[in-house]
Amino acid sequence: MNLSFSRVRGTRGYMAPEWISNLPITSKVNVNSYGVVVMEMVTGKSPMTTGGQVSGNTGETEQRGLVKWVREKTNGDHGQKELWLKEIIDPVMKGKCDLKKMEILVQVALECLEEDKDARPTMR
Repeated sequence: MNLSFSRVRGTRGYMAPEWISNLPITSKVNVNSYGVVVMEMVTGKSPMTTGGQVSGNTGETEQRGLVKWVREKTNGDHGQKELWLKEIIDPVMKGKCDLKKMEILVQVALECLEEDKDARPTMR
């Protein structure tokens, strides 16, 4: 695995924690960004929001706000899976999507957005 240090470049809300913390950069930063894009597609919310509210903070805090909001919804009562899915799914897609497939997308996105880069899947 190639590790390198570089200056921070990227769009706020899409950058992996490694960039913010000035840690070695690996291909897992791309996995993180992919997770942000998937989360944005599913929820219809910008990574710059926190649970439906626009955040006044910057960078990692904003992205983590959306991720935290989704994690809180998914960690609720699993007997109410359809309820939390309907709550986080973009209103434009409600009634037009397969909830089981949306649940899989949310789980993939959350795995890609793990704080620990070693816990994230690879793009393979």
